[in-house]
Amino acid sequence: MDAKKDTRKDIAAKRILVAGDVMLDRYWFGEVNRISPEAPVPIVRVEKSEERLGGAANVARNAVALGVQAALMGVIGDDDAGNSMERLLKTSGIEAYLSRDQQISTIIKLRVIGRQQQLLRIDFEERPTEHVLRDKLNRFNSFLTGYDVVVLSDYAKGSLVNVSAMIAAAKAAGKIVLVDPKGSDFKRYAGASLLTPNKSELKQIIGDWPNEEELTTRAQQLRAELNIEGLLLTRSEEGMTLFTADGVTHVPAMAREVFDVSGAGDTVIATMAVMLAQGKSMQEAVVIANRAGGIVVGKLGTATVTREELFPEAAQ
Repeated sequence: MDAKKDTRKDIAAKRILVAGDVMLDRYWFGEVNRISPEAPVPIVRVEKSEERLGGAANVARNAVALGVQAALMGVIGDDDAGNSMERLLKTSGIEAYLSRDQQISTIIKLRVIGRQQQLLRIDFEERPTEHVLRDKLNRFNSFLTGYDVVVLSDYAKGSLVNVSAMIAAAKAAGKIVLVDPKGSDFKRYAGASLLTPNKSELKQIIGDWPNEEELTTRAQQLRAELNIEGLLLTRSEEGMTLFTADGVTHVPAMAREVFDVSGAGDTVIATMAVMLAQGKSMQEAVVIANRAGGIVVGKLGTATVTREELFPEAAQ
């Protein structure tokens, strides 16, 4: 029992800094009983609504759910959605270092849910202004020393235009740097410890692969070119594959009914960050992250996994 307490104490002492595109996830839940006479679309009678942390904020939320301390850096608007974001972060126990941009609105993803199925998603988004991003970079550099691991969550919404400088600063400070990448140019992520692209994201960079041998060749070549320690490919129902200088580690997907994949990538990178902060190898961490991803897709919307769910044997 004392050993278990000591372990939890060690975990709670770990600190993770998350920076990236912060967004508010809104859900409208309702019943679908008929089709609209105006167009061939279902009518959803909204019965309740809910707000959750999304994007980089969901990464931080997942890290806290796994027992570590997490801080979040990002940009929000000076609006009600930004106020909601700050309230949710405070409730979740996440340190918030958010920059308010007077010229934009907070990014919102609105999902309409009927019969436990996502029927529609509506996005509201604007790119942050340059002077706010400069201030954010200065703050990022000043905060680095207080954290064990840095996670950069890129949703291509504009908050990580300085990602190359952020990676360089974090590595110079001796930090482990994990990046969830986006776009057709991964060169800006060069020097990071680990990249976590999904299949479609990696195909934009290396093209489609006819077989596993070709995938390994191209992935390892990309990893060497970018000077990164690990490339973790998340493959949905095919599981995950980690490419490092030591070789290839493949973890098959868990046999589980998939309910909702939104936010699963956030859970995976947050779990990797927590496990690496605890001193586990990338090979050990990916097995646990795969388990976390398998659990979270069984939940509706952006969700988290607790340590008790991830390690049920330790909770006994």
